[in-house]
Amino acid sequence: MEAMKEMVEKDLGELRETFASRRTRSMKWRKRQLSAIIEMVKDKEDEICEALFQDLGKHYTEAYRDELGIVKRSATTALNCLDQWVLPKKSKLPLMYLPIKGKVISEPLGTVLIFSSWNFPIYPLIGAISAGSTVMLKPSELSPNSSSFLAKTIPTYLDSKAIKVLEGGPDIATILLQHKWDKIFFTGSQRVGRVVMSAAAQNLTPVTLELGGKCPTILDDRSIPRDIKTAVTRISGGKWGFCSGQVCIAVDYLLVEQRFASSLIDMLKQNIKSFYGENPKDSGCISKIVNKNHFLRLSRYLDDPRVKASMVHGGSIDEEKLYIEPTILLDPPLDSEIMTEDIFGPILPIITLRDIQESVEFVRSRPKPLALYVFTKDDNLKTRILSETSSGSVTFNDVMIQSVCEALPFGGVGESGMGRYHGRYSYECFSHEKVVVEGNLAVELEARYPPWNPYKLSFLRLAFVEDLFGLALLMLRFYVTSLFNYVVNKL
Repeated sequence: MEAMKEMVEKDLGELRETFASRRTRSMKWRKRQLSAIIEMVKDKEDEICEALFQDLGKHYTEAYRDELGIVKRSATTALNCLDQWVLPKKSKLPLMYLPIKGKVISEPLGTVLIFSSWNFPIYPLIGAISAGSTVMLKPSELSPNSSSFLAKTIPTYLDSKAIKVLEGGPDIATILLQHKWDKIFFTGSQRVGRVVMSAAAQNLTPVTLELGGKCPTILDDRSIPRDIKTAVTRISGGKWGFCSGQVCIAVDYLLVEQRFASSLIDMLKQNIKSFYGENPKDSGCISKIVNKNHFLRLSRYLDDPRVKASMVHGGSIDEEKLYIEPTILLDPPLDSEIMTEDIFGPILPIITLRDIQESVEFVRSRPKPLALYVFTKDDNLKTRILSETSSGSVTFNDVMIQSVCEALPFGGVGESGMGRYHGRYSYECFSHEKVVVEGNLAVELEARYPPWNPYKLSFLRLAFVEDLFGLALLMLRFYVTSLFNYVVNKL
């Protein structure tokens, strides 16, 4: 333990020293690191995919879609847009303080700590580099092959004095949290998120927490009868087609009208067969559960006799291969673990309602999700969803695409997280926006100072509401009156 503490202190000291040298503020340095990330992904594509296969059983194509392609695009976006992102933002200032200038400039927060997820580990690193911060990256111990790859490879491509990778489990995470950082970025569970936030509070360290949460999907089949097959296929992909549902924005459960449940189940079964054939376990296209603990957690959910009674498809498991078959549940008890805890696996509960409009209250009565998916063409339902529910994002008639749109922010609300990133928002996540105001000594407005009089009050009233015409008339009246009084006094 003492050796770990010394190692953390040594690495942290070097990161702070590097940041103090101002080297990472250079645009040349930032662009060189972003280019190196793109180069690393290109050079090491096979190794990255192999690590993801060993950790998650991901097919090469799925790994490229979810990891390599996204990282290359994200780094390329940052590289191409960085010159624009760093430009000062000019601000309009109140009339009463003219002629002054105001702007907002971005500066890197400093030395930041990133706890990356086991399925998308490099995303936040791109934002921190773009902002000019130095970084301690702690990969998830749940994906040991990916973690080992990052620890071995990143120092050979990126500036090892400014970007460090530290492997380990909860022990090393605890040591890291005992230190003061300029920002902590955490991706993971709500339970650990609370620990991170509590530790950060000791030093008033700002945090971004990406915590997931149960992401509901509402299927209004009445309004999309011609598109229902497409909708169900997208829902199936959002549950089983992304790492077996082990993604924070994966479809968690499905809300439908009771009369449509039977047809829906048949369509879901057809999609599972289309995706994975007769025997999904041997298809080579379905990810395994990330580790034994998560496998046992999901198995425990399914072992609940009340949940078993609701099972209408799947349910087979293989502990040795960490495999759980794509499983469909129909109306499991709402107080069961499967409906109160994040599933993060290939199990899809279907909850039936008398009327799909009831879905709004169902979602609203539960913790705010990271993502909400709604398949409908009913404008009234859309309006109700947007005005009566709260979530990190709402996607109509598709799933998960919000996470790959660089122009849109990504983040949660309430228990699903705080803060946002992706694209420019990742840059802003690791930056401080500093206000700069420049006054002018050549002009002075007497209305700012005592002694007070009715004229100054009238001036301030008009200045605060930006009434240029009124101010012009007031000032003209003032100068005419002053001139008149001067003439009268002279006579």
